[in-house]
Amino acid sequence: MQSAMKRGTGVLLTALMSMASVTAAAAADLLEQIKARGEIIVGTEARYPPFEYVENGQIVGYGVDLFEEVMKGLPGVKVTRLDLPFQGLLPGLQANKFDAIITSVTVNKQRYDTYRLSLPIADASFAFVKRKGDDSLNDPADLSGRVVGTQAGSAQLAGTEAFSKQLEEQGKEPIAGIQTYVDFNEAYADLAAGRTDAVVNSLPNLLYLQTQRGDVFEAVTTTFGAPTYFSWAFRKDEDSKALADFIDDQFRKLAEDGTMAELQQKWFGFTMDLPTDALPVPEQ
Repeated sequence: MQSAMKRGTGVLLTALMSMASVTAAAAADLLEQIKARGEIIVGTEARYPPFEYVENGQIVGYGVDLFEEVMKGLPGVKVTRLDLPFQGLLPGLQANKFDAIITSVTVNKQRYDTYRLSLPIADASFAFVKRKGDDSLNDPADLSGRVVGTQAGSAQLAGTEAFSKQLEEQGKEPIAGIQTYVDFNEAYADLAAGRTDAVVNSLPNLLYLQTQRGDVFEAVTTTFGAPTYFSWAFRKDEDSKALADFIDDQFRKLAEDGTMAELQQKWFGFTMDLPTDALPVPEQ
């Protein structure tokens, strides 16, 4: 009888310990969960040079190098990247398919209100690229009456649509047509083939494109719309707060010691003056 009671007590203690373990795991925030499993799973779009793109079978770019520096603050944690079309990243984050989006997410008000966005990783102000030698396009106002390409579901698309309305409000012809693409490489191909007149993207991407394919494309560096930034994205909940705060703190350290500027010089050929106190609230 006593033996049976001891066995029963042992089973009860084991069950209670198991329940305590499960409760503790559930209570741990996302950063602690990542440390415990020794892995962070991130979503990315490796078709957006020079931020993230595939070279010799490896994902490389400014964002990759920057995240590598950030992860020095979490030794022993490996990075697993899920390479997805941009259109699947934000829904995937909300569906808990990965821990964070570590790729260039252009900040706008809807995203700012829906997600926790990091401090800026780069300037994202909108500009456009044209075919080299096209002297009819020298300023954003020259997009009036033209066919323009950009990425589907992107902030660049929203910015292009807003600029078209602005042209119309000024008594000018709006943009004649806006073609959308899964990724910008498709848009650049149509521009090169003469199926569109220009492609709207963020200025750093266009300057990089010009360095790679200056025989075909020419960036028009006059930006339009409000100043815009690229950030990384997290779920806007208490579980994700510690992870987002950790990455912002790492950004501040990398800005202070000059590492971020060195990476910008490496990948863009110039440095950017980015806010480090807080992400500016976007107007639209």
